[in-house]
Amino acid sequence: MNDTFHILIIEDEKNIASFISRILKSNGYKTTTVYSGTEGLSAAASRCPDIILLDLGLPDMDGVSIIEKVRTWSSCPIIVISARTHESDKVSALDLGADDYVTKPFGASELLARIRTSLRHSNRLRTETGLFLRPYHALGLTIDFTGRRVTLDDTEIHFTPIEYKIVAYLAQNSGKVLTYAAIMQNVWGPYITDDTKILRVNMANIRRKIEKNPASPQYIFTEVSVGYRMLETESMSC
Repeated sequence: MNDTFHILIIEDEKNIASFISRILKSNGYKTTTVYSGTEGLSAAASRCPDIILLDLGLPDMDGVSIIEKVRTWSSCPIIVISARTHESDKVSALDLGADDYVTKPFGASELLARIRTSLRHSNRLRTETGLFLRPYHALGLTIDFTGRRVTLDDTEIHFTPIEYKIVAYLAQNSGKVLTYAAIMQNVWGPYITDDTKILRVNMANIRRKIEKNPASPQYIFTEVSVGYRMLETESMSC
């Protein structure tokens, strides 16, 4: 039941905060609404929400500061809801620890879908002791992390070690936007340059191996100028 989930809304525009709260309550979620960064940090610490919806343009502090502070003590999913549309703002928020980024204006269905994805991912992280031992599976694509084996419609797909690391990292975070920098640091280490050409070349090879039409992918989606997102695993709702 959704009413077991508590969502903290940190939004200084009261009409938007009220709109979001009404949507969530009508779908069975519990909500707490605050209108400043200071109140948001206090509520995040004292109320232990299951998810945080965060506006970046708060009156007393920038929302990215809240992401940084919360991430020092909590892995609670954070979805940024902001009117800022520049890729640099999205990349900064995601790299600092936000789980998703929704641009204003947004629809109720989109917001609810993003919340469901973040909650399922968070629930998997909290409840599975053998993290990521359960295979990824979606639309006939299966990734066995234990055996490092990838199959598509029961046919084994052969990846280079680098290609496998990219696919595995995306699959382990399926449904979540991962920035170019996050992927590159995970695959090549912290001292990799910020030139994304090597990642894009590997991604093109990966798509040729698993996508029926690489120009219109169904497994790995490009978030323009930000990063990549992998189709959510079908087993996450189990």
